[in-house]
Amino acid sequence: MERLRRAVIDVGTNSIKLLVADVAGQEIQPVCEQSKQTRLGHGFYETHRLRPDAIAATAAAVAGFAAMAREAQAVSIRVLATSAAREAVNREELTAAIEQSAGLKVEVISGQQEAELGFQGVTTDLQLAQVPLLLMDVGGGSAQFIFGQDGHIHFCHSFPLGSVRLLETLPCSDPPKATELAACRQWLTEFLRKEVRPILVKRTGDSPERSEFRGQRSGADQSPLTSAGARSAGAVRLVGVGGTATILACMEAKLEAFDRARIEATRLSAARVSWHLDRLWSLPLEERRKIIGLPANRADVILMGVVIYQSVMEAFDFPDLCVSTRGLRFAAVMDQTL
Repeated sequence: MERLRRAVIDVGTNSIKLLVADVAGQEIQPVCEQSKQTRLGHGFYETHRLRPDAIAATAAAVAGFAAMAREAQAVSIRVLATSAAREAVNREELTAAIEQSAGLKVEVISGQQEAELGFQGVTTDLQLAQVPLLLMDVGGGSAQFIFGQDGHIHFCHSFPLGSVRLLETLPCSDPPKATELAACRQWLTEFLRKEVRPILVKRTGDSPERSEFRGQRSGADQSPLTSAGARSAGAVRLVGVGGTATILACMEAKLEAFDRARIEATRLSAARVSWHLDRLWSLPLEERRKIIGLPANRADVILMGVVIYQSVMEAFDFPDLCVSTRGLRFAAVMDQTL
């Protein structure tokens, strides 16, 4: 099968990401991967209006990545925008700025599309293609929960839950206080109970005690992640995708540079996720910036990203977290006609 070199630029709430890859059917060989933080969602959630400086920085980053893709001789370039763009009352200002600076049209995708692409991207990893998965993609402005197996999505939903959004909702001191962590955990407990759990039950058409998913621990049958189908297929594996999950794996493995194989081989127990959370929340910003595996420009939002994962693992009784570096970009680069 002929290989085509394609590119996808992902315009997220916190950062802009580029993937240039050689694609042949379902086979993807990354050629270039880049990320630049522009904080498109900074100061966004009170007015839902994108700030001019964030728009300008984002448009410049997209233009730079488009130039890289063209220099790499990509035959097509796709630009996808997610949470902040789809919620913005002035999204046209962002899309116009990108189109003017990069000469590319922007697709503002729905939460459902984002979730579906994320699942398709993660399952390009053959080790995850057949096992039952609960995929959790935590971005800056939203989190996607996707359950599926054998290439089929049984459930997906996008929630307004992201690291930048939560940091702006519950700002922290420097160093963060124990009372602030307690308040954040309480907020998340209530959000998961009131917003996530009822939707899981509604979408699966089951009782609160027997829903579409279950955790992997023995004795987890009272979790809302339970079903006869899941039990017969084996325990559901929790897989994290996105910046927070990747950073957790890098900190756990003490990686100073991106290494897909080592990141995806890392599995974090619930105890280790809690350990990283306690460590991060005990340090001032400048000390967090020195942690191996944690990019300095992510040292503020990582607080919220990690507590989101820890809260979900606790609420739904997952004993460990697997990590995938393949998200919506891997799926979007396979089919440039979507």
